[in-house]
Amino acid sequence: MKQRLEFKAAFTIDDLGTITGIAWPFGSPDRVGDMIEKGAITSPSTLPMLFAHDQSQVIGVWDQITETNDDLTVKGRLLIDDVERAREVRAMIREKAVTGLSIGFVPKATKPRKRGRTITALDLHEISVVAVPCHPDAQITSIKAADDTADHKGNPMENEETEVKAEPVITAEELAEIKSLKSDVATLKAKLNRPFATNANHPDATNDNSFERKSFVEFARRGVEHLEQKAAATLVVSNDTQGGYLAPEAFSSEILKTITEFSPIRNYARIMQISAAEIKIPRLVSGTSGVWLDETEEAPQSDMTYEQITLTPYRVGTFVDVSTQLLQDNAYNLESELASDLAEKFGKLEATAFVSGNGDGKPKGLLAATGITEMKTGNAGTLGTDPAATLIAMFHSVPSIVAHNGVWMMNRKTLGALRSLKNAAGDFIMLDPITAGAPTTLLGRPIVEMVDMPDVAANAVPIMFGNLSGYRIVDRIGFSLQRNPYTLDTKGQVRFTAHRRVGGAVTNPDHFIKLKVAA
Repeated sequence: MKQRLEFKAAFTIDDLGTITGIAWPFGSPDRVGDMIEKGAITSPSTLPMLFAHDQSQVIGVWDQITETNDDLTVKGRLLIDDVERAREVRAMIREKAVTGLSIGFVPKATKPRKRGRTITALDLHEISVVAVPCHPDAQITSIKAADDTADHKGNPMENEETEVKAEPVITAEELAEIKSLKSDVATLKAKLNRPFATNANHPDATNDNSFERKSFVEFARRGVEHLEQKAAATLVVSNDTQGGYLAPEAFSSEILKTITEFSPIRNYARIMQISAAEIKIPRLVSGTSGVWLDETEEAPQSDMTYEQITLTPYRVGTFVDVSTQLLQDNAYNLESELASDLAEKFGKLEATAFVSGNGDGKPKGLLAATGITEMKTGNAGTLGTDPAATLIAMFHSVPSIVAHNGVWMMNRKTLGALRSLKNAAGDFIMLDPITAGAPTTLLGRPIVEMVDMPDVAANAVPIMFGNLSGYRIVDRIGFSLQRNPYTLDTKGQVRFTAHRRVGGAVTNPDHFIKLKVAA
């Protein structure tokens, strides 16, 4: 008999910072009548923090799990530096839209009750942040914001009272003072919201208003020893031997935008931010089936079978050498140069892996995936005697839902070969408009130019068609940069080493079809 993972929750979301709460109170039943005895819970030292019990949305980790006489108390932290989901839902926690906690567990021993049951032994698998907990007393009791004191509106969050207290009586004198303070705050906000001039009325450092950006430039030009303590705390993961120095968020965003230009698959594939060394995604192999039955005929058994797909992020790295003289020149646009150079190298590596990577120390690309339907040309080394009919057959070989959202994938040279093909009447088979801004299409679907797709040659796969949502990209660690002023010191250069962790693989081979040239 299979073990069943139970959840005590509804839907959820998470916040930025440190969260403390009661995962389960002992001695009182939940909304369905279940009770958990003290001492029944077996848990590891750390547990994943999920969003609504969704294993694909790991948003943090619970690293303190304590059982008291009254309840199971937990304390955890959100992975706000690495997980986009955690940053997105921060405002919802602060606005108190999500305040509940919920546990996911496998029961080991239970005793029946008049309503529900008493669970005497269970294995704890995860704890989620939820909007409506199954147990009304399983609540977040403390949300520690980034500044460790207050939320974005100035409301205190640490050790927040969950009970509603009577409103205090405010005297007329106190009310007048509050109105005066509100007026002062409104005046300050009006000044802060005024746009800075783009001319020389304000220096650049005042106009960009970005401490992190200025700190990064200072670190890149002169090294960590010249940073102020505040800047070092902003840029250092822990120290230079353990993690290196992270680029500020604005710089990292610029890198990601540039990578997209070199890796067009990112515009179409499904992208996940994960916090573990790998992620396992279940895939349905065979589902239930039904048959027509007589009035008293017994229905046959129909089992559902699953398999697992494991996606592992791999480390990609590169380096760039910058002249010490250029670093010392304050007029030199260091950020743009590093962003352009490193993004180009990362983008090319990533794009190649997403297309042809073999999965050994790198993402597994489209061409290396198994289970994709293959169609062959009839002529060796060419697209066949009737390539138009072959392409039409490819388009109509995939399910309609795939075709309606699919794209053609080929390199620019293959696209040129298609544009030169004519039918029996001597007309070009592709009549797409070659004008600025107009999409390139084939049979009504876009053509995505991928420089890493093979040319038309014997045994090559120059063309694929499919819905790229069937390709999954996982990002583990964002862009990280280390500065090495010693290796090339005699040459008057400083080496910047960068790395990130990314993985990818085809999760739905039935979303694709490929054209293979005959040998």
